[in-house]
Amino acid sequence: MSTLLAATPTQFAAPQPREAPWGLYIHIPFCRRVCPYCDFNVYARREQLIPAYLSALAREFELVASRWGNGPVQTIYLGGGTPSLLEPGQVATLLDTIARTFVVLPGAEVTLEANPETVDTAKLVGYRSAGVNRLSIGAQTLAPHGLKVLGRAHRPEMPEQAYRAARQAGFDNVNLDLIYGWPGQTREDWLHDLATVLAWEPEHLSLYALTIEPGTPYERGVQRGVLRPLDDDAMAELAELAMDLLPQHGYEHYEISNWARGSVFRSRHNQIYWRNGWYIGAGAGAHGYLGGIRTVNERRPERYIERLHLGELPIQEVETIDPCTEAIETMLLGLRLVTDGIAASAFRERHGRDLLELYGPAIEELRVLDLVEWDGERLRLTRRGVLVANEVAVRFLEPMW
Repeated sequence: MSTLLAATPTQFAAPQPREAPWGLYIHIPFCRRVCPYCDFNVYARREQLIPAYLSALAREFELVASRWGNGPVQTIYLGGGTPSLLEPGQVATLLDTIARTFVVLPGAEVTLEANPETVDTAKLVGYRSAGVNRLSIGAQTLAPHGLKVLGRAHRPEMPEQAYRAARQAGFDNVNLDLIYGWPGQTREDWLHDLATVLAWEPEHLSLYALTIEPGTPYERGVQRGVLRPLDDDAMAELAELAMDLLPQHGYEHYEISNWARGSVFRSRHNQIYWRNGWYIGAGAGAHGYLGGIRTVNERRPERYIERLHLGELPIQEVETIDPCTEAIETMLLGLRLVTDGIAASAFRERHGRDLLELYGPAIEELRVLDLVEWDGERLRLTRRGVLVANEVAVRFLEPMW
């Protein structure tokens, strides 16, 4: 990680070079219960499938390496679902298998997502010994009524207990997830959540605006009038509270939803996504993107396991990304990088086209509206632009290709 401290001014800007090392995302789709706002590929009460699922993952790694090559891999991310349902020994075996199958670079970032109610100090010591060096704790809120509205399983005191246990286990790179905009949340609720976790001094915070996803119990609750989400003005107020408060505590707003105490503690794995880099997606429903080809795996764990038992890659969808779409995706993803944005030189090297040639009028219009900054090399959102990022992104959907 020390090399990140000496980063050049555009090292973190989008897009990532094609030859950059890959990320490896591993989806663990099992949960004790499914939160009502969640639209991820997750399944409750199927933990009995975990041993067979881990065996299937090992087979998928072999097949992916045979088809695409063995890396190198710079980050490993165990996401879910609830990866902390795995026992430390299972995580150790998984990481050992990865190390035998792929070229994993020295100092690779290895993240595991954990729900507070599923971990204790002993378990976290096991994860740390297995090779996990970054922990992401799904706190979401510390308000009792907020946890109830969000359908979370843990009690208000459990995120701090999990955080303290992580420190005792030797983790020196910890992220906390918080959600804002849940029905009934007040300005005071949000300030309390922020002030409390800031006092703990985690290295990283992910602050996610609640979205009502199609097909979720939350959407049905909104349609019936049982749930009333916050309006856009209220959401913007909560976002701005964080934007005002966190820099006072040494946090850098490096991505729309993410804050780090210096570049060394940014999520290196997620930066691959935002810089439109290559990554393997392993596990049920996982998305991968290698060499301009996007894949989506079988969603159902049983079917995923079955196909790998037959020796098949469990791919359900394949899409070849054409050069124009690739450039558009660089813009949509790269604009999320609040600090670094998109570098014109990197864009030209990756896509073979000039940024102004494709987007000159849009950039100038947005600059006049004070929604983007443009200095001839770097394009990034202003504070105003961050608050209306989706509206800004629409202006980059039709390049002059």
